[in-house]
Amino acid sequence: MKLIECVPNFSEGRNSDIISAITDSIKKVDGVSLLGVDPGKNTNRTVVTFVGSPIAVEEAAFNAIKTASSLIDMSKHSGAHPRMGATDVCPLIPISGVTYDECIELSRRLAKKAGNELSIPIYLYEKSASNPSRSNLADIRSGEYEALPKKLKSKEWMPDYGPTDFNPKSGATAIGVRNFLIAYNINLNTNDQRLATDIAFELREKGRSKRNPNPKSPNLLDGEIIRNKDGSPVKIQGIFKDVKAVGWYLEEYKRAQISINLNDYKTSSIHDVFDAACSLAEERGLRVTGSELVGLVPLDAIISAGKHYLHKQNASEGVPENEIIECAVQSLGLNDLDFFNPHKKIIEYAISEEKNKLVNLSTRDLLDEVSNKSPAPGGGSVSALLGSNGASLCAMVASLTYYKKDFFNLREEMNDLGKRAQLIKDRLIVLIDEDTNAFNAIMDSNKMPAKTEKEAKIKDIALKNANERAFEVPFLIASLCAEVVDLCIPLSINGNPNSISDIGVAVESAYAGFKGASMNVLINMPSIDNKKLRDRINEDLNNKKSKIEKSYKIAIREVNRVMASL
Repeated sequence: MKLIECVPNFSEGRNSDIISAITDSIKKVDGVSLLGVDPGKNTNRTVVTFVGSPIAVEEAAFNAIKTASSLIDMSKHSGAHPRMGATDVCPLIPISGVTYDECIELSRRLAKKAGNELSIPIYLYEKSASNPSRSNLADIRSGEYEALPKKLKSKEWMPDYGPTDFNPKSGATAIGVRNFLIAYNINLNTNDQRLATDIAFELREKGRSKRNPNPKSPNLLDGEIIRNKDGSPVKIQGIFKDVKAVGWYLEEYKRAQISINLNDYKTSSIHDVFDAACSLAEERGLRVTGSELVGLVPLDAIISAGKHYLHKQNASEGVPENEIIECAVQSLGLNDLDFFNPHKKIIEYAISEEKNKLVNLSTRDLLDEVSNKSPAPGGGSVSALLGSNGASLCAMVASLTYYKKDFFNLREEMNDLGKRAQLIKDRLIVLIDEDTNAFNAIMDSNKMPAKTEKEAKIKDIALKNANERAFEVPFLIASLCAEVVDLCIPLSINGNPNSISDIGVAVESAYAGFKGASMNVLINMPSIDNKKLRDRINEDLNNKKSKIEKSYKIAIREVNRVMASL
């Protein structure tokens, strides 16, 4: 599935009617999901997040830019955040099934249309930039809205699209493709913006100008700048690569804040930047009270933070995903200014249609769903459920052993086993629905029209793909169930003996899940035209069957031995 994220920033954060009109223009486009709307009164700026297919995103982005240009008057705008236009910046981020080159081409089409039809000067930035000197948004926005009349007429800063004449109502807009950027703010227990700026300079990659200390002030900003022979300031590089930061004051909350853009959160993580800010604040007699995420954040960024703090607490990381997220939320203080809702703030959660999933049904409702006259959910989904139950029990026993003082020497092993069990559990949970979806895809393909040659060809392709999907999904379920049985061996040998019956249930559940999923593979095999695929999976399944029989016998023998010794 081709999916692009668009995160336009609009220079309006106070008038809810204008914000609603902009978001309504986005929502009316089919194929687009509006994921987040984050207005800021102090910044007078709203960050909107939506995702969709390339064509839908292109249309929705243009609608939003058009609506903003008609309703926002930049000549009357003021706010704490740097800005140069009604739609200040419109970033595009490839999420899945889309290359950067495809996104760049889309950004140029959008820029050309907005420039020509709306008479807005448009600058291409980041990966879409027409030359390297324009890749940095801060350079393009230098001087902000007020500098545009002169800037647009200069040869160096002629817009890429649109007029060179100053548009006093709409200003100018930057459009471009970038990596996933995390907009992140850290809150301080002070109303002194200069202290926030001082810390921001330490954190950001660009760093700060070197200064001689001022004996009358502890703030480095009060010292005299040290200059090179040519008069330029001597620079001290900041701590974090791919990080931009400024300090500002939030009137609404009566406190200063470090406003940060993490341009590559895998290079400079949320938690590392937060920890550094805490240390720098303490050096200045301040406290970090919490932080906030503006817009949406990738799941792995939050999971990484949660695991980081669990590790610092000497706690097991082999816990459910929601507990890892909660640890990140509490450790980073993400509820300090507003409630952090993972289902609205984490992009993977916001995109997924949780309410339609089998796994979100109550146990009673799921069993009722299985028991009705519909053929799906059936044996494949139940096999995935059995395997996930086994993996859950493995994670539980690993965690119980981890915290048992008599087994402290096994903490590293139990932590690793717990993490593996949680990962397998989560994958099998997804497959509970995926097996049913695969079966339904076959039913939907069979219902497709085939009156013309073209329709018949499309139907054949759809049916072929659906049959292969229904063949491969139970094979994956069987493979993961086999991994659960393998996990049971070290847990039955080294785990807390008081939990040995739980490992026994885990072995039996995962073994039953493997056998059930294997039956689904075999029953779907005759529908597969691809002989190479059929033969490969059949051979792999036989090999796994041979191995799981041995693992099952070892684990059960150990379970029985421990139970007999109690």
